[in-house]
Amino acid sequence: QVQLQESGPGLVKPSQTLSLACTVSGASITNSAYAWSWIRQPPGKGLEWMGLITYDGSTYYSPSLQSRTSISRDTSKNQFSLQLTSVTPEDTADYYCYGHGCGYDFWGQGTQVTVSS
Repeated sequence: QVQLQESGPGLVKPSQTLSLACTVSGASITNSAYAWSWIRQPPGKGLEWMGLITYDGSTYYSPSLQSRTSISRDTSKNQFSLQLTSVTPEDTADYYCYGHGCGYDFWGQGTQVTVSS
């Protein structure tokens, strides 16, 4: 059973960098069958795909967030991470890590991040 768990601070100050990690169990992030994404949902709005990292470390980003977003991985921990720079209150959202492959979708439980001074 594939499980994803987000971790990171719940409060970030404006202009700082938001950093989250997603620990994956039950599947290797280097398995070519899977790709791993970050998705967010601001209060009262829909889901927004932010970007993904593939089994070989290739990354793809939403054009609207590309200049501020970086996704990386630590294969020794079976983790992938999100960094979002220069945050504003508009980046307040529930952040989810997500994996898909072999015909299945896997979601983390989500973590709420508030951008506020």
